[in-house]
Amino acid sequence: MSILAAFFIVVMAFVTAALSGVFGMAGGLVLMGGLAVVLPVSAAFVTHGVLQLVANGWRAILHRKHVRWDIVGWYALASLIAGVAVSFLALVPSKPLLYLFLGLVPWLTWLPQRWINLDAARPPQAFLSGLSVTGLNLAAGVAGPLLDIFFVRTALTRHAIVATKAATQVFAHLAKIVVYGAPLFAAGGKGMPPWWVFALAIPLSMAGTAVGGVILDRLNDVDFKRWTRWIVTGVGVTYLVQSAQLYLAGH
Repeated sequence: MSILAAFFIVVMAFVTAALSGVFGMAGGLVLMGGLAVVLPVSAAFVTHGVLQLVANGWRAILHRKHVRWDIVGWYALASLIAGVAVSFLALVPSKPLLYLFLGLVPWLTWLPQRWINLDAARPPQAFLSGLSVTGLNLAAGVAGPLLDIFFVRTALTRHAIVATKAATQVFAHLAKIVVYGAPLFAAGGKGMPPWWVFALAIPLSMAGTAVGGVILDRLNDVDFKRWTRWIVTGVGVTYLVQSAQLYLAGH
Protein backbone atom coordinates (compact mmCIF):
# COMPACT_ATOMS: atom_id res chain seq x y z
CA MET A 1 0.00 0.00 0.00
CA SER A 2 1.28 3.46 -0.88
CA ILE A 3 1.82 6.12 1.79
CA LEU A 4 -0.75 8.32 0.03
CA ALA A 5 -3.43 5.60 0.24
CA ALA A 6 -2.60 4.96 3.89
CA PHE A 7 -2.81 8.68 4.68
CA PHE A 8 -6.16 8.84 2.86
CA ILE A 9 -7.58 6.05 5.05
CA VAL A 10 -6.36 7.68 8.26
CA VAL A 11 -7.84 11.08 7.36
CA MET A 12 -11.12 9.49 6.24
CA ALA A 13 -11.37 7.68 9.57
CA PHE A 14 -11.39 11.00 11.45
CA VAL A 15 -13.63 12.96 9.05
CA THR A 16 -16.27 10.26 8.64
CA ALA A 17 -16.36 9.48 12.37
CA ALA A 18 -17.09 13.16 13.01
CA LEU A 19 -19.80 13.10 10.34
CA SER A 20 -21.41 10.03 11.89
CA GLY A 21 -21.09 11.63 15.31
CA VAL A 22 -23.40 14.37 14.09
CA PHE A 23 -25.83 12.55 11.81
CA GLY A 24 -25.54 8.93 12.90
CA MET A 25 -25.11 7.37 9.46
CA ALA A 26 -23.59 9.63 6.78
CA GLY A 27 -20.01 8.93 7.83
CA GLY A 28 -20.21 5.20 7.25
CA LEU A 29 -21.59 5.76 3.75
CA VAL A 30 -18.76 8.15 2.84
CA LEU A 31 -16.10 5.91 4.40
CA MET A 32 -17.23 2.78 2.53
CA GLY A 33 -17.06 4.51 -0.82
CA GLY A 34 -13.68 6.00 -0.03
CA LEU A 35 -12.17 2.70 1.07
CA ALA A 36 -13.41 1.00 -2.10
CA VAL A 37 -11.30 3.46 -4.10
CA VAL A 38 -8.00 2.32 -2.55
CA LEU A 39 -8.73 -1.26 -1.40
CA PRO A 40 -10.15 -4.50 -2.85
CA VAL A 41 -13.82 -4.97 -1.97
CA SER A 42 -13.33 -7.64 0.72
CA ALA A 43 -10.52 -5.67 2.37
CA ALA A 44 -12.65 -2.50 2.19
CA PHE A 45 -15.53 -4.31 3.96
CA VAL A 46 -13.29 -5.54 6.77
CA THR A 47 -11.45 -2.22 7.18
CA HIS A 48 -14.75 -0.36 7.16
CA GLY A 49 -16.09 -2.78 9.75
CA VAL A 50 -13.14 -2.26 12.10
CA LEU A 51 -13.15 1.54 11.86
CA GLN A 52 -16.91 1.84 12.13
CA LEU A 53 -16.99 -0.63 15.00
CA VAL A 54 -14.66 1.67 16.92
CA ALA A 55 -16.47 4.85 15.90
CA ASN A 56 -19.92 3.48 16.74
CA GLY A 57 -18.75 1.78 19.93
CA TRP A 58 -17.10 4.94 21.19
CA ARG A 59 -20.13 7.03 20.23
CA ALA A 60 -22.37 4.65 22.16
CA ILE A 61 -20.09 4.95 25.18
CA LEU A 62 -20.01 8.75 25.00
CA HIS A 63 -23.82 8.90 24.82
CA ARG A 64 -24.50 5.76 26.88
CA LYS A 65 -27.05 7.47 29.12
CA HIS A 66 -29.25 7.97 26.03
CA VAL A 67 -29.02 4.37 24.69
CA ARG A 68 -32.22 2.32 24.62
CA TRP A 69 -30.72 -1.03 25.57
CA ASP A 70 -33.95 -2.96 25.01
CA ILE A 71 -33.78 -2.01 21.32
CA VAL A 72 -30.10 -2.94 21.17
CA GLY A 73 -30.76 -6.39 22.68
CA TRP A 74 -33.34 -7.40 20.06
CA TYR A 75 -31.18 -5.95 17.30
CA ALA A 76 -28.11 -7.91 18.46
CA LEU A 77 -30.00 -11.20 18.41
CA ALA A 78 -31.23 -10.56 14.88
CA SER A 79 -27.75 -9.52 13.73
CA LEU A 80 -26.35 -12.85 14.87
CA ILE A 81 -28.98 -14.72 12.86
CA ALA A 82 -28.42 -12.58 9.75
CA GLY A 83 -24.65 -12.95 9.98
CA VAL A 84 -24.83 -16.74 10.16
CA ALA A 85 -27.25 -16.88 7.23
CA VAL A 86 -25.20 -14.59 4.95
CA SER A 87 -21.93 -16.37 5.81
CA PHE A 88 -23.16 -19.42 3.91
CA LEU A 89 -23.65 -17.40 0.71
CA ALA A 90 -19.99 -16.28 0.45
CA LEU A 91 -20.80 -13.52 -2.06
CA VAL A 92 -18.50 -10.52 -2.60
CA PRO A 93 -19.91 -7.72 -4.81
CA SER A 94 -17.83 -6.25 -7.63
CA LYS A 95 -16.83 -2.59 -7.32
CA PRO A 96 -19.44 -1.35 -9.84
CA LEU A 97 -22.14 -3.33 -8.01
CA LEU A 98 -20.90 -2.07 -4.64
CA TYR A 99 -21.14 1.56 -5.77
CA LEU A 100 -24.59 0.83 -7.22
CA PHE A 101 -25.72 -0.48 -3.82
CA LEU A 102 -24.14 2.49 -2.06
CA GLY A 103 -25.88 4.87 -4.45
CA LEU A 104 -29.32 3.30 -4.02
CA VAL A 105 -29.33 2.91 -0.23
CA PRO A 106 -29.67 6.67 0.56
CA TRP A 107 -32.91 6.93 -1.42
CA LEU A 108 -34.62 5.00 1.34
CA THR A 109 -34.63 8.25 3.33
CA TRP A 110 -37.13 9.74 0.85
CA LEU A 111 -39.85 7.13 1.37
CA PRO A 112 -42.99 9.05 2.46
CA GLN A 113 -43.49 8.74 6.20
CA ARG A 114 -47.12 7.77 5.64
CA TRP A 115 -45.82 4.56 4.00
CA ILE A 116 -43.72 3.75 7.03
CA ASN A 117 -45.26 2.32 10.15
CA LEU A 118 -42.10 1.12 11.82
CA ASP A 119 -40.88 1.87 15.32
CA ALA A 120 -37.66 0.38 16.67
CA ALA A 121 -38.99 0.87 20.20
CA ARG A 122 -41.33 -2.09 19.58
CA PRO A 123 -39.50 -5.41 20.18
CA PRO A 124 -40.69 -7.21 16.99
CA GLN A 125 -39.63 -4.25 14.86
CA ALA A 126 -36.33 -3.89 16.66
CA PHE A 127 -35.71 -7.54 15.76
CA LEU A 128 -36.79 -6.90 12.15
CA SER A 129 -34.40 -3.96 11.95
CA GLY A 130 -31.53 -6.20 13.06
CA LEU A 131 -32.29 -8.76 10.35
CA SER A 132 -32.81 -6.32 7.49
CA VAL A 133 -30.14 -3.76 8.38
CA THR A 134 -27.43 -6.33 9.07
CA GLY A 135 -28.35 -8.17 5.86
CA LEU A 136 -28.04 -4.96 3.81
CA ASN A 137 -24.84 -4.04 5.65
CA LEU A 138 -23.32 -7.35 4.59
CA ALA A 139 -24.39 -6.81 0.96
CA ALA A 140 -23.63 -3.11 0.48
CA GLY A 141 -21.25 -2.36 3.34
CA VAL A 142 -23.60 0.24 4.85
CA ALA A 143 -27.25 0.37 5.84
CA GLY A 144 -27.70 3.59 7.80
CA PRO A 145 -30.66 4.92 5.77
CA LEU A 146 -32.53 1.63 6.23
CA LEU A 147 -31.85 1.72 9.96
CA ASP A 148 -33.10 5.30 10.02
CA ILE A 149 -36.50 4.16 8.74
CA PHE A 150 -37.01 2.26 11.98
CA PHE A 151 -36.43 5.46 13.96
CA VAL A 152 -38.55 7.88 11.89
CA ARG A 153 -41.67 7.39 14.01
CA THR A 154 -40.04 6.90 17.39
CA ALA A 155 -40.47 9.50 20.11
CA LEU A 156 -36.72 9.45 20.81
CA THR A 157 -34.66 12.64 20.91
CA ARG A 158 -31.75 13.19 18.50
CA HIS A 159 -29.30 12.13 21.23
CA ALA A 160 -31.20 8.90 21.87
CA ILE A 161 -31.42 8.18 18.14
CA VAL A 162 -27.68 8.68 17.56
CA ALA A 163 -26.71 6.74 20.69
CA THR A 164 -29.04 3.78 20.11
CA LYS A 165 -28.20 3.52 16.41
CA ALA A 166 -24.50 3.57 17.29
CA ALA A 167 -24.92 0.72 19.77
CA THR A 168 -26.86 -1.39 17.27
CA GLN A 169 -24.27 -0.82 14.56
CA VAL A 170 -21.57 -2.32 16.76
CA PHE A 171 -23.21 -5.70 16.11
CA ALA A 172 -23.78 -5.04 12.40
CA HIS A 173 -20.09 -4.23 11.90
CA LEU A 174 -18.99 -7.21 14.00
CA ALA A 175 -20.98 -9.40 11.63
CA LYS A 176 -19.27 -7.77 8.64
CA ILE A 177 -15.79 -8.27 10.12
CA VAL A 178 -16.43 -11.95 10.81
CA VAL A 179 -18.24 -12.78 7.54
CA TYR A 180 -15.69 -11.08 5.26
CA GLY A 181 -12.64 -11.24 7.50
CA ALA A 182 -12.61 -14.99 8.13
CA PRO A 183 -12.08 -16.04 4.49
CA LEU A 184 -9.86 -13.01 3.80
CA PHE A 185 -7.42 -13.76 6.61
CA ALA A 186 -7.55 -17.48 5.85
CA ALA A 187 -6.14 -16.51 2.45
CA GLY A 188 -3.36 -14.40 3.99
CA GLY A 189 -5.13 -11.06 4.41
CA LYS A 190 -4.29 -9.87 0.90
CA GLY A 191 -5.17 -6.24 0.27
CA MET A 192 -5.61 -5.26 3.92
CA PRO A 193 -3.91 -2.06 5.16
CA PRO A 194 -0.83 -2.58 7.39
CA TRP A 195 -1.34 -2.64 11.17
CA TRP A 196 0.06 0.86 11.69
CA VAL A 197 -2.74 2.35 9.59
CA PHE A 198 -5.25 0.98 12.10
CA ALA A 199 -3.03 2.13 14.98
CA LEU A 200 -3.35 5.70 13.67
CA ALA A 201 -6.90 5.54 12.34
CA ILE A 202 -8.58 4.07 15.42
CA PRO A 203 -7.70 6.85 17.90
CA LEU A 204 -8.47 9.45 15.24
CA SER A 205 -11.83 7.77 14.69
CA MET A 206 -12.52 8.10 18.41
CA ALA A 207 -11.47 11.75 18.31
CA GLY A 208 -13.72 12.40 15.32
CA THR A 209 -16.63 10.85 17.19
CA ALA A 210 -16.07 13.22 20.10
CA VAL A 211 -15.93 16.22 17.75
CA GLY A 212 -19.17 15.10 16.13
CA GLY A 213 -20.84 14.91 19.54
CA VAL A 214 -19.97 18.55 20.22
CA ILE A 215 -21.54 19.60 16.90
CA LEU A 216 -24.61 17.45 17.60
CA ASP A 217 -25.24 19.42 20.79
CA ARG A 218 -25.54 22.59 18.70
CA LEU A 219 -28.22 21.21 16.37
CA ASN A 220 -31.94 21.06 17.00
CA ASP A 221 -34.03 17.99 16.17
CA VAL A 222 -35.56 19.55 13.01
CA ASP A 223 -32.22 20.55 11.47
CA PHE A 224 -30.76 17.17 12.44
CA LYS A 225 -33.31 15.22 10.39
CA ARG A 226 -33.33 17.63 7.42
CA TRP A 227 -29.56 17.80 6.98
CA THR A 228 -29.16 14.04 7.36
CA ARG A 229 -31.47 13.37 4.40
CA TRP A 230 -29.81 15.85 2.05
CA ILE A 231 -26.25 14.84 2.90
CA VAL A 232 -26.77 11.12 2.32
CA THR A 233 -28.71 11.81 -0.88
CA GLY A 234 -25.85 13.88 -2.28
CA VAL A 235 -23.41 11.10 -1.45
CA GLY A 236 -25.73 8.56 -3.07
CA VAL A 237 -25.90 10.49 -6.34
CA THR A 238 -22.10 10.61 -6.43
CA TYR A 239 -21.91 6.83 -6.01
CA LEU A 240 -24.46 6.19 -8.75
CA VAL A 241 -22.33 8.25 -11.13
CA GLN A 242 -19.23 6.29 -10.04
CA SER A 243 -21.02 2.99 -10.61
CA ALA A 244 -22.10 4.04 -14.10
CA GLN A 245 -18.56 5.10 -14.98
CA LEU A 246 -17.14 1.76 -13.83
CA TYR A 247 -19.74 -0.22 -15.78
CA LEU A 248 -19.09 1.82 -18.92
CA ALA A 249 -15.34 1.30 -18.49
CA GLY A 250 -15.91 -2.47 -18.32
CA HIS A 251 -14.73 -2.97 -14.73
